[in-house]
Amino acid sequence: MVTKITHKGKSYIADLSKPIDISIPLRTGDENVNAWYVNPVTIEPVRMGDWVGDVKQGGSVNFRNISFNPHGNGTHTECVGHISKEDFSINQCLKKFMFIAEVITILPDELENGDFVITKKHIENCLENKRPEAIIIRTLDNHISKINKHYSNTNPPYLTEEAALHIDSLDINHLLIDLPSVDKEVDGGKLLAHHAFWQYPQNTKTERTITEMIYVPNTIFDGTYLLNIQIASFENDASPSKPVLYQLNNAI
Repeated sequence: MVTKITHKGKSYIADLSKPIDISIPLRTGDENVNAWYVNPVTIEPVRMGDWVGDVKQGGSVNFRNISFNPHGNGTHTECVGHISKEDFSINQCLKKFMFIAEVITILPDELENGDFVITKKHIENCLENKRPEAIIIRTLDNHISKINKHYSNTNPPYLTEEAALHIDSLDINHLLIDLPSVDKEVDGGKLLAHHAFWQYPQNTKTERTITEMIYVPNTIFDGTYLLNIQIASFENDASPSKPVLYQLNNAI
């Protein structure tokens, strides 16, 4: 299925029959990506007396309970409710699901304290004059081990507050990154990049989302794509999500 999209006066053609999934699947056990010291995902059959919800074990249907934490287990999309005193849910904040997005690749800078950061200069150099609705940040080294990496107590790279403020200034509403957070793992609860991007609490941008722990394979080139953010309808600050890209070609 081919469709035409117009963004800021420019027309594109997208082939919706060729999706590019940049989410990390939720799998049971320790092989799933994990952060924030949460327990691994569990997917287990329901048991009620002699009945079991597993066809392989003699049940009539597969009927399983799933336990996970959206922030710590896999790809997830969150709204400002993640940091606000007020109740905001991703199901209420995310009302549009298709966006023009720019995939960029960044090698974080090392600071004197050993931290690795994504800076305003990185964002400026990668975007140049582009003003997409969403930005998708792939960090180097982009090893396939990201799909089952355990990030707890590893001090992963993060965005500087200045970088997040710059993204805000460009009116980019959706920020996607292949790290467990846009902020430093241990920062005393400041969450400077989260606050800067959502402009909370002084000028809160409730329509904005942050998607973390994606994986953008090296076979995907930097450039402009159509992005579809798929979530479950959780009335919660975050939901497991499935961001999907579609290649764009200039319309004739």
